[in-house]
This record gives sequence, C-alpha cells and structure tokens, in this order.
Amino acid sequence: MKKQILIMLSCVLVFTGCATKHRSSAHYNVRYLDDNEKKDKEDTRMMIYNATLTVEAKLPDSVDAHVAAVAKKYNGYVLTSSNNYTTIRVKSSSLKDALSDISTSGKVKNKTISATDVTDEFTDYQIRLENAERARKRYLELLEKASTVGETLQVEKELERLNGEIDLLKGKMSRISHLVDYSTITVYYQEKVKLGILGYVFVGVYKTVKWLFVRN
Repeated sequence: MKKQILIMLSCVLVFTGCATKHRSSAHYNVRYLDDNEKKDKEDTRMMIYNATLTVEAKLPDSVDAHVAAVAKKYNGYVLTSSNNYTTIRVKSSSLKDALSDISTSGKVKNKTISATDVTDEFTDYQIRLENAERARKRYLELLEKASTVGETLQVEKELERLNGEIDLLKGKMSRISHLVDYSTITVYYQEKVKLGILGYVFVGVYKTVKWLFVRN
C-alpha cells in the first residue's frame, strides 16, 4: 500500500507539472486581432495608477484636510498622514476627478502620474493557484486511501505546504486587485512664501525689467 501511495504522489506531481506546462504553452498560440478585439484587450488590462502632487498653499494644514475630504468624496480612504504630506487611495474610475479637486487647494508646483501593467503577473498567480488547488484535491483523495500513520503524515505534509501556497497566492491576487481598483495619490504640501516689503520691491523691479526686454 505504501508503494501505491508513493506512485500516486508521483502522479500528482507529474500532473501538476504538465498542467503548468500546458497552460504556459497556450500563450504562444498566435492569432491576429481585428480593431474591436484589440480595443477590448486593452480595456481588460490590469493597471495600477500612482499620482504625486506638490501643492503650495498659505495654510498647509488646510490642504491636508481637503485631501482627506477628497478621499471620502470619491469612495476612498486616507492611507498615510504626516506633517508635510498625505497619501490617499480613491476609486480608479475617479482618479482624474480627484486630482482636479485636489488642485483647487493651492498652487500645484508639480504633478506626476505613473501606471504599471500587472496583467501578466496576476495571470501567472491565477494559473499557479488553479494548479495548486487541483493538486490539493488529489492529495485529499490520497489521504482517504492512506492506511498507515507514515502514509498519512506524508500526505498531510504536502497538504500543509499546498494550503500555505494557496493562501499566499490568494493574498497576492487580492492585493493586486485592490491596487487596480484603488489608485494611490500622494500630496506633498508646503507653505507659500510670504514676501516682506523689500521682497515686493524686488518682484516689482523684476516684472518691470521683464516687460522691457521680453514682449509677447
């Protein structure tokens, strides 16, 4: 019986490896897409968006409060809040509106938006999860057929490893899905410089000289 269990264990491992190889080779099938199919494919890509802004305002604390309000307005939440920056997450479908709303809190000094395509990474986790779940199902079948303590412990050890792998993959997929659904916005805020009397004089001189030498 022990020999039969070992043979069945080997079959499960071979099956899992073949399944992974089969799923991976499917990516090499080539078919030309028409324009509509190309658009649908682009729309189904999983993208993670991150935006960073630096805002100058007379009252930086007011920017912090405004950014928090924007997060709530667009069904998001505050991730981090400090004395000079706030990080929030908002629904990705509202990213453009949220950035526009934040821009009204002061003078935007700079703004950057980056995007990361995580479609292939998510698909890889999905394939590995499917294979791990198939393997677990077969190990559970083997567990019912185990006739000795040694056989039972051997199968349970593999089940424990698979359960850990499945939980890890599910966690990674859940995180990716969340970051796709919610875009991250980090807003740095700084106090607007207040000019003294001499400062206004120099600014006036600068504008006058610029007007004399640079004409639109």
